[in-house]
Amino acid sequence: MEADGFLRKRRMTAGTTGNDPGVAGASAGAEVRWLGGRFWGVSESIVGSLTPRIVGEAELQSVDFICSTQDAQTDDYEPDYEALPQGASTSTHMLAGAVAGIMEHCLMFPIDCVKTRMQSLQPEPAARYRNVMDALRRIVATEGVWRPLRGLNATAIGAGPAHALYFASYEKLKKTLSDVIHPGANSHLANGAAGCVATLLHDAAMNPAEVVKQRMQMYNSPYRGVLDCVRAIWQKEGPAAFYRSYTTQLTMNVPFQALHFMTYEYLQELLNPHRQYNPSSHMLSGALAGAVAAAATTPLDVCKTLLNTQEFVAVGSSGQSQGAHRQISGLAHAFRTVYRLGGLRGFLKGVQARVIYQMPSTAISWSVYEFFKYGLTKRQHDKRRTQHI
Repeated sequence: MEADGFLRKRRMTAGTTGNDPGVAGASAGAEVRWLGGRFWGVSESIVGSLTPRIVGEAELQSVDFICSTQDAQTDDYEPDYEALPQGASTSTHMLAGAVAGIMEHCLMFPIDCVKTRMQSLQPEPAARYRNVMDALRRIVATEGVWRPLRGLNATAIGAGPAHALYFASYEKLKKTLSDVIHPGANSHLANGAAGCVATLLHDAAMNPAEVVKQRMQMYNSPYRGVLDCVRAIWQKEGPAAFYRSYTTQLTMNVPFQALHFMTYEYLQELLNPHRQYNPSSHMLSGALAGAVAAAATTPLDVCKTLLNTQEFVAVGSSGQSQGAHRQISGLAHAFRTVYRLGGLRGFLKGVQARVIYQMPSTAISWSVYEFFKYGLTKRQHDKRRTQHI
């Protein structure tokens, strides 16, 4: 009623102020913007988009109608998927992240298998490949069509919870740190810091799956399946073997994710400044961010692969005594072994496969994540709107 009376008063003013419809429209537009913020809780930009059209009494009557029918306004309102409903954001991020992680790893798994083999320091003659396509063709021809998919089930089991923690913690920390460092705006420092902390949780959940996956991907892998691999590692090397590469993984993934998130957010500012749901910008930003981060951290990935696989030839040539000490036991030891066997070029083994793997992988991950985040948010908004009717 207050809004109706106020708009009638403004309508009378519009009709008597010097009979100048431009002045009347400007005055009415200012009042409608004020009412939008006061009564409707709608952003000024949405209400402001209506006001340039208000130039006379007929237009004001239509605004009066909108004010008195809040349901019509609610139907047209598009929820901001970057600002999720309170109480539902964490579960939304976790579900979207889990789906994105599983799809990313499963779709790109054959390339990941090639990357692992191409990072071998002293591969057997039958496992020496010229490039990614040559490796895939020869693996399928000599070992069977399903060989590039060995270890996929272990990866899928690990990727779900790992990426759920990863995206949920990143989104929460990004918002919290941005409000502290640069209130009301995007902060690259906050994005990088949030990505580093999210990596700690992701790698804690994913590292055992990575060990099993890479052992099964190696040429002439002796394991019959995932359970056989887990059992053999547990009995021969103990449970610590599943986290032997954890510090190396963090040493690689912390700078990787810092570069990844900072590059992604920077590209989003350029390609999608209003932060709307835009699949092409999410895909392009994700692909370029993944390529930059992957190329920069390849040397650490080579060391991580060596620690995970404990490659027999490398271990045999490392000068260790027999028994339990015949293991690559840390990042410094892995660096020395890689340099001794491959020189400086050894640290770039598999860089082509790693970039080819990471570009579509991060593009898929961000595209699927943003799609599910948008869909789940819109569903929650529609559900709340239905309850209010």
